[in-house]
Amino acid sequence: MSMTLLRLSRAATAGLVAAAALTAAAHTAEAADTLGSAAAGQGRYFGTAVAANHLGEADYAATLNREFNSATPENEMKWDATEPSRGTFTFTAADQVVDHARSQGMDVRGHTLVWHSQLPSWVGGLGAAELRTAMNGHINGVMGRYKGRIHSWDVVNEAFQDGGSGARRSSPFQDKLGDGFIEEAFRTARAADPAAKLCYNDYNTDGVNAKSTAVYTMVKDFKSRGVPIDCVGFQGHFNSASPVPSDFRANLQRFADLGVDVQITELDIEGSGTAQADSYADVVEACLAVDRCTGITVWGVTDKYSWRSGGTPLLFDGDYDEKPAYDAVLTALGGDGGGDPGNGTASCTATYSRTADWNSGYNGQVTITAGSEPIGSWTTTVTFTSPQQVQATWNAATAWAGGGNVMTARPSWNGTLAAGASTSFGFTVAKNGSDAVPAVGACTAS
Repeated sequence: MSMTLLRLSRAATAGLVAAAALTAAAHTAEAADTLGSAAAGQGRYFGTAVAANHLGEADYAATLNREFNSATPENEMKWDATEPSRGTFTFTAADQVVDHARSQGMDVRGHTLVWHSQLPSWVGGLGAAELRTAMNGHINGVMGRYKGRIHSWDVVNEAFQDGGSGARRSSPFQDKLGDGFIEEAFRTARAADPAAKLCYNDYNTDGVNAKSTAVYTMVKDFKSRGVPIDCVGFQGHFNSASPVPSDFRANLQRFADLGVDVQITELDIEGSGTAQADSYADVVEACLAVDRCTGITVWGVTDKYSWRSGGTPLLFDGDYDEKPAYDAVLTALGGDGGGDPGNGTASCTATYSRTADWNSGYNGQVTITAGSEPIGSWTTTVTFTSPQQVQATWNAATAWAGGGNVMTARPSWNGTLAAGASTSFGFTVAKNGSDAVPAVGACTAS
């Protein structure tokens, strides 16, 4: 059970519900100004890989919280990190990423359950029967830990060879269990968490080629036989020697036509300036052109922590400054002036209420209501009185200022509202001796 649910349960037990209303004036619209809010306005997510050991860096956390509405643990959910010894699971680092993301209202992609790399040494030494038991036990152990908290899982990762053969990659799973291990992994995963989307994920499959066609054939077979597969991930690691293929969109579409969602799961594009920006825009535009392309994840927040840092492949430089590629992505998503459904006249209001109260804390809720025109995104602030401390938030992406007392809230997924429609986000606050009502600032719509 998440900390948020624990607090909600405690608040419900307390049985004390108080309400206070505080409505802010509506402001003239401005364009969706973050990657996550702009993507949400297009019905998609825009996420990033997250490293637990960087969450303590203020600029890293602030950029993550402000810009993205989906998170993928970079290494924290891989087999060597979660089950280093057989049957002994360790989730400390993965929990950090999941708890942080969910506290910011982000969805989480699980990465990855069955992969030939980053395996602890004990896996490779097992015989076929023991390996099958271990594979299924690992899937159940990890998915069971996060059941109900993961949007989609990369169930099997990189199971096909590069080159023109279209053959399966040699791995302990392929070599000892044969072609059926992928199907078995997906069936086990479906039983472990029926609500999660189950994805196959690979690289060098972005265009139509022998490798992507082999994956396509597998997915088509799975769909025809009822094997549970919901999505296919295209990693999207590009550079000048391996650019965005001209048939990228057509390739995404042919998979979507099989009845699966498609996701760009590990996007990074080496380079700089206009060339890099144009390539990023091409990827975003291809995703937007395919109805079943549900979102994009870039593989890291800042160039300085990228696994390809020498190629400066991400949207923020080492000082967390926005690069031309950032502007290109935001524009392609309809942000920065491109996605205002109200033509400059949209408005919204923000109304606060305390939904639960107990001796040491309370739950608060802010309801965002669109004005007389539809909106594609919204922004508001909530100012807390020291020494109160916010312990959790949900249904919003947040950034902090004013010494940690002023929270700027933007939509994590719930930005698009019809005229007069409402959505809400919430937070749990430790009173620390103060029962002051937080002040909600103006609501800005786009």
